[in-house]
Amino acid sequence: MKLIVDSGSTKADWIAIDDNGKVLFTTQTLGLNPEILDGPEIISRLNDRFDILQNKKNATHLFFYGAGCGTDRMKEALKQIFQEYFTNAIVDVQEDTYAAVYATTPKGEEAIVSILGTGSNCSYFDGKVLHQKVQSLGYIVMDDCSGNVFGKELIRKYYFNKMPKELAVELEKEYDVDPDFIKNKLYKEPNPNAYLATFAKFLIKHKDTEFCRKIIFKGMKSFVKNYIKQFDNCKEVPVHFVGSIAFYLKDELQETFDKYELKLGNVLRRPIDGLIAYHVANQ
Repeated sequence: MKLIVDSGSTKADWIAIDDNGKVLFTTQTLGLNPEILDGPEIISRLNDRFDILQNKKNATHLFFYGAGCGTDRMKEALKQIFQEYFTNAIVDVQEDTYAAVYATTPKGEEAIVSILGTGSNCSYFDGKVLHQKVQSLGYIVMDDCSGNVFGKELIRKYYFNKMPKELAVELEKEYDVDPDFIKNKLYKEPNPNAYLATFAKFLIKHKDTEFCRKIIFKGMKSFVKNYIKQFDNCKEVPVHFVGSIAFYLKDELQETFDKYELKLGNVLRRPIDGLIAYHVANQ
């Protein structure tokens, strides 16, 4: 049994397949980002899903693609945790961008591949190897155009009284905006980036308002200039995306790309289904 996992900071999608690609079970855990979680918390999140706990000795391979796995140190730390948990499995840990590449890019083709979800990143795939120009420093100082950055922007606008009154009232109906509640979420509980990203749903829901459009296009402009335009051939190859922000703001992405004369490629909410086909074809 092979386990294929696509993990962001908010959630992780799991699919178990046999050698023929038949799906044995699917499940979902909370995100397993090693940059913000320790080993016991990761194990707790695995044990919380019966399908994973029940089958941990049956797994022969674990292919894990995750946020926070962009450095060798984090990859090795997570690999060790998984190796001790899935005792009979060969464990392979890669950063989440590889999942995006395998799910969106036809074999052997060049593309720029980006993730816009809770966090964000962008890489160039030359058909064989992934190249990055920007090393992510995480959600506090980077992650342009991501859910957590949009969340921070909305909270700031609200507390600086820069949000239209009618939208502020709607925000208060949908979210607990008490300062103590927010500070507890940000500084006392795990996954503050995932908490911030929940506010992106509000932004998407009201994306046709002038206020929200300005925030959205400011974020997309920043992502294009700081990430995509790092690559000299960015106008020559398609730019593929995965992630909920890209998926639900596809029209806005297209509008931004038209302005910068970029080619918008495939846009997927989740790469997990494409990963099945990839691993069956390349087993």
